[in-house]
Amino acid sequence: MLSERFEDALVFAHHLHRNQKRKTTGVPYVAHLLGAASLVIDDGGTEDEAIAALLHDAIEDQSRTFPGGRDALAAEIERRYGTEVLRIVIACTEQSTPEERRIPDKRARWRAHKQHYIEQIVTQDVSVRRVSCADSIHNVRSMIKDYARMGNALWSRFLTKSGEDQLWAYDALAHALTDHGGTGLASELRRAVDDLARLLKAERAA
Repeated sequence: MLSERFEDALVFAHHLHRNQKRKTTGVPYVAHLLGAASLVIDDGGTEDEAIAALLHDAIEDQSRTFPGGRDALAAEIERRYGTEVLRIVIACTEQSTPEERRIPDKRARWRAHKQHYIEQIVTQDVSVRRVSCADSIHNVRSMIKDYARMGNALWSRFLTKSGEDQLWAYDALAHALTDHGGTGLASELRRAVDDLARLLKAERAA
């Protein structure tokens, strides 16, 4: 059973992201955090992994507005939930590299950033891969649902304005996570990405 730590983490995650919305629909961002945590729990993840799923975007998205910045937010996560939760959250946080920042083309820079994240994730243990997988599954499923409502206008909400770029990134991650195994969520991500691929193929044929 989940303890009061999870309850506290749910409140803390909502507090951190309370002014953030999903870029495609405008719904409160906590919906994504709950979706990722639910997938982790359903996959047999530990309470630490479920808490990390609630906080997986905290440092990436909220450290700039947190009093004291990134280091202070990391310290607060560790104080509240322990070293293991912080380790998973940091491992799931996308990092910008000097090489990437020197790429002048926006699309190429974005792809380099995503490739670095994939390489970062596949070197990690099953706990990190489970949380990353849950994050990506919820994102891909949301894209598919949002496309049914918005059509091609959906892709304008993303940095490169391209559904094909989104498919490339999630397909590459699905391949990498499937190859490394360790969590049943990898096959769920593969199925979700295949569904997205079929959607984009139909879009091109239309």
